[in-house]
Amino acid sequence: MKIGIIGAMEVEVETLKGSMNVKNVVKKASMEFYEGTIENTEVVVVRSGIGKVNAGICAQILADIFGVNKIINTGIAGSLNNDINIGDVVLSTDAIYHDMDVRVFGYKMGVVPQLGVESFVADADMREKAKAAIGKVAPDIGVFEGRVASGDQFISGKETKDRIIADVGGMCAEMEGAAIAQACYLNNIPYLIIRAISDKADGTADVDYPTFEAKAAKDCAALTMELIKNL
Repeated sequence: MKIGIIGAMEVEVETLKGSMNVKNVVKKASMEFYEGTIENTEVVVVRSGIGKVNAGICAQILADIFGVNKIINTGIAGSLNNDINIGDVVLSTDAIYHDMDVRVFGYKMGVVPQLGVESFVADADMREKAKAAIGKVAPDIGVFEGRVASGDQFISGKETKDRIIADVGGMCAEMEGAAIAQACYLNNIPYLIIRAISDKADGTADVDYPTFEAKAAKDCAALTMELIKNL
């Protein structure tokens, strides 16, 4: 078993890298892939960089060069649901692009043409084990399961937030998950997106995000490490 762990930013992977026994570092596509073990499980931890292209390239490298069996995408996101507050965690049931628009050709908003799926379904077993892990390491954190909406845009206004909810729905919005999910779908690799909520993806997002970014990222890392024990 070898698990690939992707975070977009250094704050999302630094705790994981500090907790692993690093055996090798491979540089590819301007990314550094840290090979080693966490809790006696083989892992590859990498900062992909921000955005869908970086994330998709990163996931494909994990598949091609490192032969990972599962991929976890850990990080932070903005809430799309009023019941989900800053500090809560969203576990993906599926992922979709909120900025893929080919409706002129008869596709629904968010659907990638010619793939035959409307969204990219996450692994249910990984999600159940993640729920159990949260119950152990952070029982006070609210846990939600649902769709992750991804696009190359930081959502900081109510109008944009409302549009995404109307177009594709979702529990949270971020910038990498669906691209990783698509790569996993194409390579038949089970995946899970774990997102700690750092802001409400509305007019307060630019104020909330800097304040809660570090804590949300560390909460996600702690959950990820506990999840690895059970995979």
